[in-house]
This record gives sequence, structure tokens and C-alpha cells, in this order.
Amino acid sequence: MPHHRLPHPALAAPFVVDTVLKRDVFGEISAGHMADAPETIVTRRRVAGAAPWVRRFAWHLAGREIRALQKLAPVDGTPKLLGVDSNALYRSWIEGTPLHVARPKGNTAYFRDAKRLLRSLHRAGITHNDLAKPQNWLMTPDGKAALIDMQLATVFPRRTRLFRLLAREDLRHLLKHKRSFCREALTPAERRMLATKSLPARIWMASFKPVYNLVTRGIFNWSDGEGTGDRMDTDGKAIMARLAADPAITGFALVPYPYPRQRGIGLYLFAEPAPGTDGSALERRLRGAPRPRPDLVQAVAALPRDASGTVREDLLRLVAINQVERIPAVARDEAALAATLRIAEDRRNFTDRRLKG
Repeated sequence: MPHHRLPHPALAAPFVVDTVLKRDVFGEISAGHMADAPETIVTRRRVAGAAPWVRRFAWHLAGREIRALQKLAPVDGTPKLLGVDSNALYRSWIEGTPLHVARPKGNTAYFRDAKRLLRSLHRAGITHNDLAKPQNWLMTPDGKAALIDMQLATVFPRRTRLFRLLAREDLRHLLKHKRSFCREALTPAERRMLATKSLPARIWMASFKPVYNLVTRGIFNWSDGEGTGDRMDTDGKAIMARLAADPAITGFALVPYPYPRQRGIGLYLFAEPAPGTDGSALERRLRGAPRPRPDLVQAVAALPRDASGTVREDLLRLVAINQVERIPAVARDEAALAATLRIAEDRRNFTDRRLKG
């Protein structure tokens, strides 16, 4: 059952699902709208969809998010709590691209804004505690930073020693992302922080992290990769090894997407046929390959690539999860944009349309 110690806003109208964004053992996250406001996007974390044996714990996590969002109501760049019922919590949608898709190389302005946002969180007495995941950092269309997924957040009434330690870890994880995309912009103080983990962090990595991985990945079959890590690490590696040795394929990308109505993650293959290879025949062969095999296969005339020839998996991931409207903002290159839009026109995953119907 949901946490009832805090007053929760009530929904004024029923929620209508448009697209499932994620599923794992702790429930389902979907995007949709309220029946009386179809033009406004809302996200729902449906805890009632959690596995029965972890549902109480899932509500505990939801309670943490509810309390954090209530405290963060005045802070821009964080979701707003719209309602809570016996099944789920509902949040405002933040238009933005996840950090690992946006890849803001050299964008120091983004990381300045991300640091400002993190300080606002900490001034409100909240530590996020899950900022190592790039999925939790968004880049909005105007280049600003936003934060989502507060289910591990902690609300502190006072700035205790534990608060300071956790706030430091929040900042250190942000700096790790900055190092990945703007290494040259790190200040000497930031470099020192990255080089020196706190004592609790060192204890966690040496003692508790292996147990955490065993429980979450072995027992819950869940990982920090938004529900995608396990299958990409197992089935994905076997599939990609087979594809790399296939002479009928000159290039490919294998990306995850959420199943429409059942628990789990699907694998979407974009394959570039070799000259003289029939695309339709290639699709049929790959769909009928021995397991493990991709769930969806699309032969494409040309994969989107950057100037160095690297396949733009970030753009193909948007196609796979039906976030086609974000492609122009992420592409930053006319050739890659044109190639991706051609692929999107013939995409195989229409989860959003089936759910709307």
C-alpha cells in the first residue's frame, strides 16, 4: 500500500497511457495524459505492477520519491508531483534527452547548470543518491539540466554528517559525467574530488557493492541500466558476435526497447545489408535465427553515422523507443538526421500506437 503519512494530491481525472517507457521488477513507468487534458504529458510510476513479493519495498521506494518531490515543488528542473493513488504516483513530464543520448561533448554550460541544479537540491535538504546513472540526467531543449527518478532520494530535516557525505557523492557522480564529456573543463578542486573517494564510498565499493549486485541482478533480475543492462549483457553480446561475423551485413546497431504489455526488455536490430543482399530476405533470416535473437529486425539502406563513421546509436535508440520527435534536437548533423528520419518512417516498434488504440 502507498505511504499515507504525508498529504498527497489527488487526481482530478483518469490517467490514459500513451507509451510504456520502462518495466522492471519494481513496476512500470509510462507516459500519457489525464483524460481532461490530452495536450499535457504526464508520467506514471505504477507500483501496483511490481512483482508481489517486492511490492511493499516498491512502495517504500515510491514513498521516498513522493516525499522528495513534495519538497522539490519550487525547484525548476525537477518533476512536479501531480497525484498519488492506490496504484501509482503521477509526475509532470520534463521534455529532455537523457545524458547518455544527448552526449554534451564540450558543453560546459550544461554542466554549470547541472551543478546549479544539484546545489538547489541540496539546499532543499535532499540528496538524490542515484546520479551515477546518466539516464537520471536530462538535457532540456534549451540546453538546461533536469533531474528525474527520485526513488532513492533522502530528505534530511538537518544538514547532518550523513547528509554532507551523500551530497558529496552526488557531486562526485556529476563530476564523473563531466569528466566523460568535458574533461578539459574540470577545475583543480574537481579533479581532486574525483581522485579521492570518501571513506563510506570506499567501504561501499569494497564490501557492500558486490552484495548489492548479487541481490539486484541475481535475485531481482534488475540492474542500474533502467532495466536494460542484463539482457544487453547476455543475449546482446551473443547476438552482436554473430552479426559481426555475418558477411551479408556491413553495419548494425542493437538497442533495447520496452515490451508493450509484458514485463521485460526487447532488442531492436537495425541492419545495413551488404551490396547485393535483399533486405527483406535478410530480415526474415535474422528473425528466424537460433536463440538468442533480436525481437525486432529492420534492414536499412544506410545507418546514421557521425563524421568519424561511428554509428549513431543514440539516434537509433530514439527510433526504437518511439521518441521520434526528439531526433532533430539530438542529431546536430543534417546527414545523420536525414538517415534517421528515413529509418523512423519504416520503424518496426509501434508500441505507442497500440497502447493508444
